[in-house]
Amino acid sequence: MKSLPLNALRAFALVHAHAGVRAAARELGISHSSVSRQLAELEAWMGVPLFERGTRTWTPTPQGAALAERLILQLQDMADATAAVREAPSVFSVTLSVAPSFAARWLLPRLPALERAHPRIALSVLVNQRLDVLSEGVDLAVRMGTGPWPGLECEPLMDEVLYPVASPGFWQGREMDADPAGLSSLRLLHDRDPAASWRRWSQVHGPAALPVADEPRLASSDLVLRGAELGQGVALARGRLAEEAIASGALIRPFGEREVRLADAYWIVRPPRSAANASRRHAVATVVAWLKAQAG
Repeated sequence: MKSLPLNALRAFALVHAHAGVRAAARELGISHSSVSRQLAELEAWMGVPLFERGTRTWTPTPQGAALAERLILQLQDMADATAAVREAPSVFSVTLSVAPSFAARWLLPRLPALERAHPRIALSVLVNQRLDVLSEGVDLAVRMGTGPWPGLECEPLMDEVLYPVASPGFWQGREMDADPAGLSSLRLLHDRDPAASWRRWSQVHGPAALPVADEPRLASSDLVLRGAELGQGVALARGRLAEEAIASGALIRPFGEREVRLADAYWIVRPPRSAANASRRHAVATVVAWLKAQAG
């Protein structure tokens, strides 16, 4: 291995692959005279002719053609092997799968805190809501719903509360107090998620006859909150997802502390331990501990 003229062998393989010196020189980023010199040096080192002289086109000898074809295959194997190592995730890489609304409203504002606390962790975030985390190739997921789910390692992350929110502009000037009965005359924004339905909240705080059957529904909690921020109506918010908007004043809670609690609303979901990537187990545990601290 030490005595192999690797540069000349690579040049020779490229000349054969491109059927000419000039194209190989362009790929290597060197002059065609440099390539020609490497071919001559390779022939001298090998001690056998590798290509025919005096022809207008590239014509390898039988020995040269056999050598070049083997070199091309072996150089491609080397390229594939090095690419696989370069692209393999490090032991500090963690892939986290979360729902779109959770990503936008809860996770994204907290990611700078993760980077400050654990600068070596390289967190990749996938956005979807499927429970088939094994096929996604993820290390970790956060899911909303009624867990645990079979075939996965599941542990509760945090509870949730539901409460009405509206933009200050929407609420300003309305001649009503903080009586839920007034909701019957307002445009309500509905989440398609049955766990976050207006009926669930009104059964506890009223009004009992709140009309909800025929009103339009939005596809995600994020869209519901965005509609409320734009003054399009009163939304029933998932409190965890509305925290930042409430803190910034983009949304208010017109009915104060009237809320409904959902126990174990968010879950940490992982592939079974036997399918987990052992080399990244410490990094995954670090992210899990960080998520729990943020949820607390």
